[in-house]
Formats: sequence, structure tokens, C-alpha cells
Amino acid sequence: MAFKTLSAKSAAALDKELMSTGAFSIDQLMELAGLSVSQAVYRLHPLSKGKKILVACGPGNNGGDGLVAARHLWHYNYQPTVYYPKQSKNELYQRLATQLKNLGVPFTEDFDGALKDTSHVVDAIFGFSFSGEVREPFPAVIKALKETTIPVTSVDAPSSWDIENGPPSEGPGKDFYPTALVSLTAPKPLAKFFHGRHFLGGRFVSPDIAQKYDLELPEYEGIDQIVELDPKTGQKLKL
Repeated sequence: MAFKTLSAKSAAALDKELMSTGAFSIDQLMELAGLSVSQAVYRLHPLSKGKKILVACGPGNNGGDGLVAARHLWHYNYQPTVYYPKQSKNELYQRLATQLKNLGVPFTEDFDGALKDTSHVVDAIFGFSFSGEVREPFPAVIKALKETTIPVTSVDAPSSWDIENGPPSEGPGKDFYPTALVSLTAPKPLAKFFHGRHFLGGRFVSPDIAQKYDLELPEYEGIDQIVELDPKTGQKLKL
């Protein structure tokens, strides 16, 4: 069966649909996305493999998903550290950051130092809407993610990848292939270029919206907010 994905145009339209017809707020969608990411990390990297998680957040929605994931990981008894160099002045992001600070979650400006002292990384720098040039301070960060032997889980898109064409042919993201990818709502075309462990988080789409956007949503098990997909077909992985 062919790998079914959601184009850039459809993904943007679906987000708007979820907040209009679906009646979701951006806060709710970010909370659900971050929860899904945290569950994927728990599946990939149980506490027995090490509690220290480095969450690298960009300035947009992808970074917000990372902030939410960090909060949930703290509640799972991990020890997250957040790298968030371009903190947004948007009230939503400020509240998410404050929630972490209230838990005593440390924020760092020393990415390289934090990377040396962690056992897993969440890449929440750039999402599927990224385009153009990677700007400071992120070129060195993405290069470090490419070169590290520490497992990296990317949120919705490996940072710097193009939604349609996947990894860039040049720049800091060239040859960056994270360990795992958590697609949100539906896989994007870039997922066809990804060959690591692939999870889908999107257990909130109504049947009507799924039908309108021709989504083939898998069945989620129990209370899971994620489902693992076969990286070659995009279908639910049979365990």
C-alpha cells in the first residue's frame, strides 16, 4: 500500500479547520501534540535508559510542542533541560515556559554542554512550515544533532527539512537523519525520506474532518496518544 501523506497546503488548511469547524484552540492542539511527543519519547527511551532529556525548542509552534512535551516528561519522572534561545513574546509560549520554571525545569543557553550531559534529545526547533535559511543560533545546533550519537526524536519534521522534498541538499541539515520522527495529525510528504522509527500523534481528529482531508488514520490502542507506523508504508506497525 502506498505511503499516504498530507501536503503542505492541506496541512495548513487542516490546522485552520481544526480550529474552526473542529472548535479546538491553539492551546489544546499544542497540548495534544506535546503529549503525543512525550509518549513517543517514553516508548523510545524508557526511564531505565536514562532520565536526562534535552528539549531543543524553536521560536514557533514546533517549539511550543516541545515545551509541552518537556512538562509531561517531567511528570513522568524524567529530568528535562530546555534549550530555548529565541523565546517568543507570545503569551501562550510565555505561559508554557513559566509552567516549566514553576516545576524547576532548567533552561540553558549552552546547547553543546547540555548535549554532553543528556541521554536523549527532542528536536522541536523547526516544523513542517519551515522554509528558507536556518538562522542563528540554530545552524550549529542542527549540525550538532546531525553529528551526535545520542538518540534524537524530531517533532513533525526533522529540523531544516522541506515538507515536500525532505532533507536539504546543503547547509547544516544536510545528512541529518534523527532516530525517530513523531508526525502530528498526519504524516507529511517528507516522511517518505525518513527511515527511522516513525510515530503518529493525532488522536483528536473527527471522522468528518478525516474524510474531508482523505486521511487514513490508524486505530489507537487503549489510552495511547500515539501509534507506531511502518517507515516504508506509513501503515500501522504490527507488533
